[in-house]
Amino acid sequence: MSTFMQKKENVERSWYVIDAADKPLGRVASKAASILRGKHKVTYTPSVDCGDYVIIINAGKVKLTGNKLEDKMYYNHSGYPGGLRERNAKVMINDYPEEMMERAVKGMLPHNRLGRAMGKKLFVYRDGEHKHSAQKPVEMKVD
Repeated sequence: MSTFMQKKENVERSWYVIDAADKPLGRVASKAASILRGKHKVTYTPSVDCGDYVIIINAGKVKLTGNKLEDKMYYNHSGYPGGLRERNAKVMINDYPEEMMERAVKGMLPHNRLGRAMGKKLFVYRDGEHKHSAQKPVEMKVD
């Protein structure tokens, strides 16, 4: 008997919603990354984008443990001299919670074209409202 290999034409995708309120950032991000990759399915194939769609709500209410609010830094560089921008986690969670969650999840995906395709199935919202109710997403619990 040969090993099963999923084909991209036969992938069946579902929608999941994760509530990030009062949950640790890393726990939510690792759960979302696992679903985006498709590792929760028995038909998981590493070379195929067989993951599902993920909606993360309440990204502004995510919890960071320890001194990460003051110590954790996020860096961007424009490519020009003196173009380095640094922001700590407190600024990110107050002003850009969607970007903070996306960075955490996308950092756990493969860093190639397959990972970029998986990242396009991620939708992050600051509060509890989202516009994907027509897809009937299933709620996923984070431990």
